[in-house]
Amino acid sequence: MTTAQDKPARLIGGPGMLLVWFYGVMVVGAVSRSAYQIATDFQRAPLAYSLSAVAGVVYGFITYTLVRGGEKARRAALVCCAVELAGVLIVGTWTVVEPSAFPDSTVWSDYGMGYVFIPVLLPLSAMYWLRRARARTAA
Repeated sequence: MTTAQDKPARLIGGPGMLLVWFYGVMVVGAVSRSAYQIATDFQRAPLAYSLSAVAGVVYGFITYTLVRGGEKARRAALVCCAVELAGVLIVGTWTVVEPSAFPDSTVWSDYGMGYVFIPVLLPLSAMYWLRRARARTAA
């Protein structure tokens, strides 16, 4: 039997709910885009389409951990957000420095410019929120 004491601390109260919504939208966008591109034209840009699929999986995992709640989920989401930010910065820089490496764009191309820079702003916002969530539960 689960008691109120056994339930993980919520991470989606207040602004956290907005993060879940944005990550949910990004999951749908990245997964549907990459699934279509992989199914119809994979040979054109396999690296770009695979990276978009990876981004979708990362977004999905972060969404799940935010909804799940608890300290373990918070730490896992924080690590995934750091990986996501590193991916955005690496792929974003790569697409600016060597655009010919990507015949088609990824979710993270040009730092997420095709997604109104949400891919670079979202992990920063989430990491800030997750660090605040820890400070609230520690107090």
